[in-house]
Amino acid sequence: MKSFKSLLLVTALGFSPALLAETIGVSMAYFDQNFLTIIRQAIDKEAKARGVDVQFEDAKGDAGNQFTQVQNFISAGVDAIIVDPVNSESTPAMTKLVTKANIPTVYVNRTPGDKTLPAGVVFVGSDERESGKLQMEALAKLAGEKGNVAIMIGNLSDAGAIQRTKDVEAVVAKYPNMKVVKKETANYSRDEGLTLMTNWLTNGEQIDIVAANNDEMAIGAALALQQAKKENVLVGGIDATPDGLKALSDNRMQVTVFQDAVGQGKASVDVALRMIKKEKVESYVWIPFELVTKENMQTYIDKGK
Repeated sequence: MKSFKSLLLVTALGFSPALLAETIGVSMAYFDQNFLTIIRQAIDKEAKARGVDVQFEDAKGDAGNQFTQVQNFISAGVDAIIVDPVNSESTPAMTKLVTKANIPTVYVNRTPGDKTLPAGVVFVGSDERESGKLQMEALAKLAGEKGNVAIMIGNLSDAGAIQRTKDVEAVVAKYPNMKVVKKETANYSRDEGLTLMTNWLTNGEQIDIVAANNDEMAIGAALALQQAKKENVLVGGIDATPDGLKALSDNRMQVTVFQDAVGQGKASVDVALRMIKKEKVESYVWIPFELVTKENMQTYIDKGK
């Protein structure tokens, strides 16, 4: 769908409207979060490689801002919309909006809160039922299947964070000599992870394992442990970001789980273009998680080069 003004301009210049590049509006939950930055850069790179115009907007963590951005994309007549949701709860209202406008829409990375996705709306991301399980099974093995576990939750309105936490708890419940002793949110933030870990240590909590819903919180926890000179606490993250891999290399983290940010970004553009062309696409396009340890991390470092 091209905007009327664009069509008039192209016609006046003597070009066929068919020569116009496809336009995709992209609303990111944040521009300045490590993992989401990689997704945004991958979207931009893939779009340029395929001759697609992209317009990026930063919702700055505000679901109301994001809804308005989607409205503006519709008014501008974009051909498709890609949304990295601020939270899972906000997606049903946006789904209703884009479906009414008949604009193909891709939710990327954060699992939408819709019970079902209607035709013309697709989710591209990783199956969160895998990540927490991979993370905690690896940490349990390193700990000899015993110890006190603290869980850092991304945020309570994010379906992905809730699922990761449930899966960590399910793994811990399998082992009689392991138990969850703390479980609090740190909003996917390194600073909040540091503060939360510091508070736990100050309160005298006996913690042997920290399972964080992402690398940023895990890095924050590792920094707090380093400052407190607390050794022998195992720390696990999720995402395998460059900073996460560096922490793994420095032995500040022991485990992370590769979530393919580049793959998600590229696939979201591909799916959007296929939908524009009226091709059949599954409602959920999965990009697999992969366990990363010190033994295999070089593979993932090389992927980011």
